[in-house]
Amino acid sequence: MRFTGKIALITAAANGIGRATAEIMAREGATLICVDNHPERLDTALKALGPNAHGQLCDALDQAQVDAVVGSAMKQLGRIDILVNAVGGSTIIARPSANVEEHSLDDWQRIINFNLNGTFLFTHAVVPVMKRQRSGKIVNLASIAGRGRSVASGSAYAAAKGGIIAFTKKLSYELGPFGITINAIAPSLTLTERITPHWNQRSPESQAAQIESTPLRRVAQASDQANVICFLASSDADFVTGLTIDVTGGQ
Repeated sequence: MRFTGKIALITAAANGIGRATAEIMAREGATLICVDNHPERLDTALKALGPNAHGQLCDALDQAQVDAVVGSAMKQLGRIDILVNAVGGSTIIARPSANVEEHSLDDWQRIINFNLNGTFLFTHAVVPVMKRQRSGKIVNLASIAGRGRSVASGSAYAAAKGGIIAFTKKLSYELGPFGITINAIAPSLTLTERITPHWNQRSPESQAAQIESTPLRRVAQASDQANVICFLASSDADFVTGLTIDVTGGQ
């Protein structure tokens, strides 16, 4: 029970990697603050996660809403031990894998904002809490696209996720003296609820090529990513900070 007595705030907690992370932490004793912007999905998740899961509707790109969520959590629970920044993705634009000359400025800004601003805003709001506590763990979601290793991802997404990797490394120096660790994972293609429809539209040959390129010969599930997040958020990783772990099946 790695998370007994811990308060964990997880963004994008209603589905995907955020939901899978919440499920593991709930099973292992955490009290959860589950943040999402979709009321029906969030309600469904909370019912499944049990009585120690508290829901907060929030637009992670709105600073006032983010600050209100953190303030409410502190008033209700008194501390925040873990922050998982799971908001992000590329499918918010019509052609996320387009070449750079095919991206509009609006496409670029939407991808950058969606993947960087939410992570910044929740970190910005939670860090003062963790500094006062002299402890805390932050885990961010990057991507192998941020390492320039995803031919299916566009330049905007690669830039945004590269930013998450750099942000994580920089903050490890800022936060380490306060007993706060900050790490990230860099997933490969992961079959979440949002990605699975796109996967199913690919030809059998394309799917087979993706699987063949992965040494473990399968595509990741959300739980594969969540398992590594939970390691980084646990006391097992007390001497790990500034690191981005590739969770790719060996790609």
